[in-house]
Amino acid sequence: METNRRGDLVINGLGSSNGGHFSLVTLNGSGTVNSDLNCEELECNGSGTMKGNVAATKVNVNGNARFHGTIEGEKLKVDGTAKVAQDLLVKNVKVSGKVNVEGKVKAEQINIHGILTVGEDCEAESFKGKYRFTIGGLLNAEEIDVEVYGECRAKEIGGQTITIKQHRGSFIGAIFKPFFKNQLETDLIEGDKIVLENTVAKVVRGHQVKIGPNCQIGVVEYTDEFSQDKNSVVGDIQKV
Repeated sequence: METNRRGDLVINGLGSSNGGHFSLVTLNGSGTVNSDLNCEELECNGSGTMKGNVAATKVNVNGNARFHGTIEGEKLKVDGTAKVAQDLLVKNVKVSGKVNVEGKVKAEQINIHGILTVGEDCEAESFKGKYRFTIGGLLNAEEIDVEVYGECRAKEIGGQTITIKQHRGSFIGAIFKPFFKNQLETDLIEGDKIVLENTVAKVVRGHQVKIGPNCQIGVVEYTDEFSQDKNSVVGDIQKV
């Protein structure tokens, strides 16, 4: 471990450090930060463990990172694997690998090209996803645009514009499609404009509701417009 005059922290190989205020923190080997960390940028290229809370403008995870506290900052980018034991409070979240947050997520923009798991609520202005996610509570965003690939779950979903579509996958994905579920499951979807494919929901409630193919919906409540694909099942349709 070495600390230079500019206030950077670098851990190469096996090492540990107390937390504190730094400019750049780089973990290239198996590094542990034992208390709260405040920095401009955190780079985890190996196996990193942060035992306290992290406040950083940018967090980049290219390896395997474990955060025992809460992450607060501007940007989080994960190309590897990250586990957050408490909350994720970051304006811009991009997941190309795998992220598990045991608490809640609050952001402005969330982009998923991998796997996101959230134990509690997930709140954002824009939530765009491909592949898989699991939200233990409410997924709430002004714009929700999801391409389902595999099993996606949320307790409830709310927003202004909600679009759930089947992922237009590769040839290999089409071969293995019969062996896994390719759908979104939720108790409630509520929004202004809703377009659904490959969705299983107990209740869908909105102004404009379009039920596309491969959906199983218990009840649809709409105020303005409704349409249903012939390959979907809706138990009850109510104009309110």
